[in-house]
Amino acid sequence: MDELDPVIHASARLRITASLATLPAGDRLAFPRLQQLLAMTPGNLSTHLRKLEDAGYIEVTKAHQGRSPVTYLSLTTRGRGAFEEYTTALKKLLEGSA
Repeated sequence: MDELDPVIHASARLRITASLATLPAGDRLAFPRLQQLLAMTPGNLSTHLRKLEDAGYIEVTKAHQGRSPVTYLSLTTRGRGAFEEYTTALKKLLEGSA
């Protein structure tokens, strides 16, 4: 059986990764928008983002919009590949061919 990536497999991180995977490669999403989409608290979202960032699956970019700081999130090439491997392994598991 193919192993399910434990970094992605946690429910919150799976939701984060799946949300970012819907964006075209190179696109990014602002932290508040992702927080709103997933209905997560800032602290909980930050904790899970840190684990994904430590694994090299997401890129966190800090910028300013006018005078206000803004944090952008995007899936890295490595993260996109890991998510594709995760979904393939999950499909095999569900089909019973793992």
